[in-house]
Amino acid sequence: MTISPPDVLLGGQGPRVAVAPQSVSSAGAEAIELAASAGLILDEWQGTVLDAALGERADGRWASVEVGLVVPRQNGKGAVIEARELAGLFLFGEELILHSAHEFKTAQEAFRRLLGLIQSTPDLERRVARVRTSHGEEGVELVGGGRLRFVARSNSSTRGFSGDCLILDEAFRLPPHAVAALLPTMSARPNPQLWVLTSSPPTVDENSEHLRRMRARALSDAPGRLCWFEWSSPAEVDPDDREAWAAANPALGHRLDVEFVETERAAYTDEAFLVERLGVWLEASTASKIPASVWESACDPSASVDPGVEGGVVFALDMPPDRSIVSVAVSDGRVVELAAQVAPADAVDWVSERVARWRPRAVVVDSTGPASSLIRDLDDLDVQVVTTGTRAFAEACARFYDLVVSGELRHRGQAALTAAASTASTRRLGDSWAWARSSSAVDISGLVAASLAVSGALTVERAAAAEPSPRPVFVY
Repeated sequence: MTISPPDVLLGGQGPRVAVAPQSVSSAGAEAIELAASAGLILDEWQGTVLDAALGERADGRWASVEVGLVVPRQNGKGAVIEARELAGLFLFGEELILHSAHEFKTAQEAFRRLLGLIQSTPDLERRVARVRTSHGEEGVELVGGGRLRFVARSNSSTRGFSGDCLILDEAFRLPPHAVAALLPTMSARPNPQLWVLTSSPPTVDENSEHLRRMRARALSDAPGRLCWFEWSSPAEVDPDDREAWAAANPALGHRLDVEFVETERAAYTDEAFLVERLGVWLEASTASKIPASVWESACDPSASVDPGVEGGVVFALDMPPDRSIVSVAVSDGRVVELAAQVAPADAVDWVSERVARWRPRAVVVDSTGPASSLIRDLDDLDVQVVTTGTRAFAEACARFYDLVVSGELRHRGQAALTAAASTASTRRLGDSWAWARSSSAVDISGLVAASLAVSGALTVERAAAAEPSPRPVFVY
């Protein structure tokens, strides 16, 4: 046994945050042994993650449907992925494993590493029927039919697939529309598992909602079937604290050189070092128009929109300036819900299906916002489409604010809507104000859609009371 000098920093093998559901057994030891047979010797911490993530229930299914791993760069996250993919192919009999990253070149590099492990292990290589190396078609197919595909993170790359295991690497940049496109690939599988991994926490932007929601569940009293391992430091950490370096980086003193971390400390800003090397989760610093205590008081997780309410319900759509997602809200004037976040190409079809089922009195869209491009297609649906101008949009924002503050409106505490309400900035419109999409720290399209839906529902209600009609026409 090698004894390290007392002044040598060695990374901590235990995470700061560890959450895992109960299990009766684990396939982790088998996965670790298989990786070792291919020359992939895992560190203690990597084995711990696999053992927890591959825990099994009494019925033989995974205890964890979702697995999240956050560990700073160059610590060995990729080896955990490789061990899981090898086990899925050669041990678990998974029919299809999908691997994606925020950039396809990252997924390509992961493919090359995994292929090298397989081709250097005769017992594994002889079970390979085909290797695809064409750009965009990278993957491995086994004689028995199992497949591992490396795909781009897009709306169409996984259409038609049905995967047993989905690997989403570098999830610090994971737009909601990408998740919406990928998750349905697992819906019909008997024992699916989703892995979401990142080498650094996200900055406060519109692309981090899915990862932040996962972490919020991990830190809550009800994480469900989520396994979450996080090597990080608290926000108040001193960036020069070397013990904190070791605690957040399990490979420090092994494959991660302390002198290199010293170089990073000198080169990075404090904020960059805290995020990239110490795994600190930064929160939005903008002041909220709606006080957190007020928003929390308006929360009722059991509340739901009533399709049969007098006057009917109203849907509203909005999207952020980058057009990455469409948020759809629904309200009966008393409760508001974020009904969906879908890819722009799927938004009209989504609304069309709900129009037939819910028979909403109207669909509201801000004619001055990015979602105005959907108005023409929405006009073809069997529903009243109401468009708002600048003044009407400001009135909708103010009405929503007033109802929340007065306690007359309830919401369900949905993470995306709460994130928007707690960070949304505003812009002046004459003597009024409105939610500001471009200058807000996160995507606030859900909040904008919620404001439009609530205001629209109350307008419909007044119109119905004045002159009962199945389809009142009203103007903002």
